[in-house]
Amino acid sequence: MAFRRRTKSYPLFSQEFVIHNHADIGFCLVLCVLIGLMFEVTAKTAFLFILPQYNISVPTADSETVHYHYGPKDLVTILFYIFITIILHAVVQEYILDKISKRLHLSKVKHSKFNESGQLVVFHFTSVIWCFYVVVTEGYLTNPRSLWEDYPHVHLPFQVKFFYLCQLAYWLHALPELYFQKVRKEEIPRQLQYICLYLVHIAGAYLLNLSRLGLILLLLQYSTEFLFHTARLFYFADENNEKLFSAWAAVFGVTRLFILTLAVLAIGFGLARMENQAFDPEKGNFNTLFCRLCMLLLVCAAQAWLMWRFIHSQLRHWREYWNEQSAKRRVPATPRLPARLIKRESGGYLLGKGLCVFEPDTRAAGCVAESPGWRGRLP
Repeated sequence: MAFRRRTKSYPLFSQEFVIHNHADIGFCLVLCVLIGLMFEVTAKTAFLFILPQYNISVPTADSETVHYHYGPKDLVTILFYIFITIILHAVVQEYILDKISKRLHLSKVKHSKFNESGQLVVFHFTSVIWCFYVVVTEGYLTNPRSLWEDYPHVHLPFQVKFFYLCQLAYWLHALPELYFQKVRKEEIPRQLQYICLYLVHIAGAYLLNLSRLGLILLLLQYSTEFLFHTARLFYFADENNEKLFSAWAAVFGVTRLFILTLAVLAIGFGLARMENQAFDPEKGNFNTLFCRLCMLLLVCAAQAWLMWRFIHSQLRHWREYWNEQSAKRRVPATPRLPARLIKRESGGYLLGKGLCVFEPDTRAAGCVAESPGWRGRLP
């Protein structure tokens, strides 16, 4: 299975070999795990990679339901889905983005940003649909109090835990992809910033047992990011398509307000009114004043930083726009005088104000007239 058409071979396990064949290497490792399911001796180990661990049976009124909690074995499952994500990343790049970018004839800078936005559009679109489905089926939208009631939310449904594991796997896979995709050095700090922000917030919500609140906040954030990267793709296709950027700018500020409001409501007021406020990591309870302040400070600082970058970017674009408009007003357009042909008896013509034009059979040399920046010669 080859993801890229290669015209030349590279030394085995060299740097270029790994870069051009990283998806194939990941596919071989995933295939080995899947083959392990076929044998009884290795099936238990293979399930450790594929399925979420730490399942428990919780009795209900009718029957029993299976829930999950987190633990060190989750790292093995995340590692497996990192390879799955690398394979999917290569498939999207090879069969969708590369074919579109060839038709657009983009520069190197725009080509890099086009690939980044294309990958994130696919990921954000999938995550928004998946997250919305989980939030609706679990009833978190219809009952906002469930975001903080019965804290700590140690026991997670299968789809909630699996969603968090896949989210962590995707953002962890984005780190080696900076090397595999040969991202420009100027772009690496910016991409590292938002990758680390996502990892800190998702891992924090997962480990601090705030999975319900994290789902709502991710749904809002991913919806805004999907709109932004969609607008950037349309802009690369046609630079006159800027209407989606205006829609994203309006949604961006509203999203920041909703995220701050929900975080303060759930953490600052909801958890503060809970009776159990003892620090107990074994039971997953982090509902103390210090922990709540740290969580609120992290969320507020991240939203303030994103808002500051947004305002700074908008001011820079407006400044560039007005500078272009003022430059156009300072330079008046020079009117062009219509050229007039004047017949001369010697067989030549006078073009405009003294510019000489001769017929093919004219061979002469003599000064006749002078135009700005040019001297003509006539017989």
